[in-house]
Amino acid sequence: MPELSQPSVSATLLGERYDHAGFFDEMFDADGTVRPFYEPLQTQLSLLTTDDFKERRRAVDALFLNQGIGFTVYDQEDALERIFPFDLIPRVIPGAEWTKLEAGLAQRVRALDLFLHDVYHDQRILRERVIPPEVVFGARHFRREMMGIDPPGGVYAHVSGVDIIRDHEGTYHVLEDNLRSPSGASYMLENRQAMKRTFPDLFERCGVLGIDHYPQELLAALRAAAPRGVVDPTVVLLTPGVHNSAYFEHSFLARQMGIELVEGGDLVCHDETVYMRTTRGLQRVDVIYRRVDDEYLDPLAFRNDSLLGTAGIFTAYRAGNVTLANALGTGVADDKAVYAFVPAMIRYYLGEEAIIPNVPTYLGYREDDRAYILDHLDELVVKPVDASGGYGMLIGPAASAAEREEFRGRIQARPREYIAQPTIALSRHPIYMDEVRPAHVDLRPFVLHGDRITTVPGGLTRAALVPGSLVVNSSQGGGSKDTWVLR
Repeated sequence: MPELSQPSVSATLLGERYDHAGFFDEMFDADGTVRPFYEPLQTQLSLLTTDDFKERRRAVDALFLNQGIGFTVYDQEDALERIFPFDLIPRVIPGAEWTKLEAGLAQRVRALDLFLHDVYHDQRILRERVIPPEVVFGARHFRREMMGIDPPGGVYAHVSGVDIIRDHEGTYHVLEDNLRSPSGASYMLENRQAMKRTFPDLFERCGVLGIDHYPQELLAALRAAAPRGVVDPTVVLLTPGVHNSAYFEHSFLARQMGIELVEGGDLVCHDETVYMRTTRGLQRVDVIYRRVDDEYLDPLAFRNDSLLGTAGIFTAYRAGNVTLANALGTGVADDKAVYAFVPAMIRYYLGEEAIIPNVPTYLGYREDDRAYILDHLDELVVKPVDASGGYGMLIGPAASAAEREEFRGRIQARPREYIAQPTIALSRHPIYMDEVRPAHVDLRPFVLHGDRITTVPGGLTRAALVPGSLVVNSSQGGGSKDTWVLR
């Protein structure tokens, strides 16, 4: 090992400045010992001084800046374009651990698709009151217009992003489901490319499973969803446009799949069929990977003031002449009150117990749960049922008395719109920003449902870059890191 003029990154990790206590740490045992599957990474870090590591990080930041890898943060006054913060210390998941996660994700997505088909058809699960009907019908994204419509292959959620956390004991839990329009896959792929440039020899040495095939797997899932009888489907990605916060991802995925990126004005509907305007005339479109929300998709069927969609697209979908991925109405499964019943869905439709449990959840509309929430606001995390991106939450232990009282009034006024969960001590992982320190993390794997259900090994690990924060969302100051699943 070469003599280092200053402490190595690994020496800093193992030193007194990195606090292992109080939380489950992904890289270290409780006594500070490096977990065996992190040892090759630890060895590599021992060869780098802190200045070496900072230089590599600056190179990655410059790469992200030059390639425009960013996202838009919306605050009360402005929309700010930011480079996506990336940490160079990867998260490592051993193969056996991933195998269980993969099985649990497939089980969950299968049950959710069965649930979506049921609630838009026979509604058996509601009639038998496994789930109270008012929970489903009260969900903002339940679409009565989808009643009786059969999507090709019976698949509603072609792409799912399931957020997973670990508690203080290291047990995995599903925190929430994202079925409407899950984002982050582009960052997962770009993070991997950045790591390959930074540590080119380490992947083979560690036996890291590849993820570069995700765009091809996504395209295969979309092609498998084509309307019946279409042999060689034309697939497009529908974006709201350049001002959308996830536009980088839209353009990136379209480019990687080799399909057209279109906006609502690029499509036109004739005789219940969707066409794309091209320089050679109109071309029929068979599958639309849409990143436009339901209510903006068709001004004739939903919001008549929408400029983002295409008039008549829902009529074409209802006639079976085009596939929308994900299907309209999938957002009912994203509702956090519906989330609480996913283990019951798994038992009801599959006759199995959930492989990955939910986080314990209290429902505001239930009288007993509501009383508990109101009595324990200083201990719980309170969330609106239809919010995302970390917005609108109350983290009880960190909130002021005035903030808790404000939420008390909201919950009492609109109990159906809130759920509460214990403040989970999310697992931590070392990050290197200005110094090495622990940060709370979660994981968003991406599950694809075409002819079969597949999960690309790993996903997007998100890290709370604000010291002590439990909020990992990029819109709330979070960043990300590469996720290595080992063979």
